[in-house]
Amino acid sequence: MENMVSKKIKFDENGLVPAIVQDADTNEVLMLAYLNAESLELTLSTGETHFWSRSRGELWHKGATSGNIQRVVEVRVDCDADTLLILVQPAGPACHTGERNCFYRTM
Repeated sequence: MENMVSKKIKFDENGLVPAIVQDADTNEVLMLAYLNAESLELTLSTGETHFWSRSRGELWHKGATSGNIQRVVEVRVDCDADTLLILVQPAGPACHTGERNCFYRTM
């Protein structure tokens, strides 16, 4: 996997970049999360998603406690280099509620 940090990712004023996480096989949008430089490096080096928790103020490895790990297939950068698309093979639900994705509610 190519190192995306070297692509000059535009992190926001808090040092974060949003990432859309999508199932690589079904194209289903699973979740939106944020990465800092460290979690991006971990994601690229381990092949599993790591994020920055804005609410807890710490790194988290998706699935570390639930077992619902997301294996990274590809990481893409948008045209402005300020948003990522992470294509994954999920080992289970993406949402902490147990739903397959975080977008299960309608307005």
